[in-house]
Amino acid sequence: MTENKRVLLVHPEISRTKYNFAGIIDNEPLELEYIWAVLEKAGFEPHIWDGQVEREPFVKRLHELGPFAVYICGRTRQEGFMREYARAAKETGAVTMIGGLHAQRCFRRFFNDDTDFVLTGYDPELVADILTGKSTEDMNSLCWKRDGHWVVNKAVPHDIRRLIRPDRTYFYQHQDRYRYLEMLPAAHVRTSYSCPYRCSFCIRNRMNCGVYAQRDIADVVDEIAGIDCDNIYLIDDDFLFDEKRLEEFVSLIIQRKIHKRYVCYGRADFVASHPELMKKLAGIGLYYVLTGIEATDDAHLNAYSKRCDNEVNERAVRILNSLGVNMMGMFIVDLDFTAADFRSIWKWAVKNDLKHAAVSIFTPEMNTELIKEYKDRLITRDPSHWDYLHVVAKPSKMSVKRYYFHYHILLIRLFLRAWRQGIYDFIDYRFFIGSMVKNLFRFGG
Repeated sequence: MTENKRVLLVHPEISRTKYNFAGIIDNEPLELEYIWAVLEKAGFEPHIWDGQVEREPFVKRLHELGPFAVYICGRTRQEGFMREYARAAKETGAVTMIGGLHAQRCFRRFFNDDTDFVLTGYDPELVADILTGKSTEDMNSLCWKRDGHWVVNKAVPHDIRRLIRPDRTYFYQHQDRYRYLEMLPAAHVRTSYSCPYRCSFCIRNRMNCGVYAQRDIADVVDEIAGIDCDNIYLIDDDFLFDEKRLEEFVSLIIQRKIHKRYVCYGRADFVASHPELMKKLAGIGLYYVLTGIEATDDAHLNAYSKRCDNEVNERAVRILNSLGVNMMGMFIVDLDFTAADFRSIWKWAVKNDLKHAAVSIFTPEMNTELIKEYKDRLITRDPSHWDYLHVVAKPSKMSVKRYYFHYHILLIRLFLRAWRQGIYDFIDYRFFIGSMVKNLFRFGG
């Protein structure tokens, strides 16, 4: 085994334009911190380069550090950066590994001369197994080269109860950057993996081979107690799922006298049907619930297989508002939208006193049934446009340019409403609204 023990763990920048939410939501590189802990335990010297926060260019850091191996993870929109960094790393002679959410589903897109291994599972131990020279023949969830040809080993679900504690050294060094809105800093904690629901537009239920897995909640609370941060972002695809588990979570937080604020994902139907449990969660510091409202009409909700109707969505907002918990209502603007449909989201937010809203453009995910369904309507194949801010398939009832016009008008109205209500006073509203006004005319021409 090489005497060089340095391994560079890389999370690329989100984009190289200002058309993103950098400085508003910046996520702790938790996946890399898990791998850091595993590699350090195995005798390696891990280093993290996170493009969200680093000022030093990647290539400069690469040449200064001279690692013998480089691991790169990212999402669909970061594919170009992942390929670019793998190429640069391979030019130095480093072993190159690609992992993360995009690689798990679209691993063949990284079958090239610049990549040595593609990881198709969540297991951080796999990186250490590769670098310690264990036989790749029997490694599950791995793609690797044999005599210049790619071998695809079977992907298997990971039991996240086996996870060791992530090493948060890098997080503590950059606490001025990792945030969720006004919650700065915000540390990430994962308590489960994949999603137990099957919404038609979402890929999260495809993760971990489609197997929903949970950590023991006592272990989760023990981890939270040991994090030197007052804001905790529970990044499960759906934290509000198991009533008994959540009751235990509340009880343990109270027993251990932990005083922190929490952000989590949760469905509207769970909130609406568990008002007393939501009250208990509010009592221990629940601050934001990220909820997929998705649509303002039952027709779209049924098409998305949400198993939830508009009345339930409205009841969920009322409950959280009454408890002083912020709902971040997440909407999808569908490709069949009319001008009236765009306006309906604004009207819904006003009617239901929804202060926080996020709006995504309907995006058929790569390597899914949806991408096959929309293949004849695709107007781009550039993976950087798979960011839910770009139109990737032709709208059915208006031109692309007109669609963007209505989309940006909606965003501007929501931003102005938030500005008037004094929400997000830490951001430069003039810059973001100015950018949106420019985008009214720049996009889709």
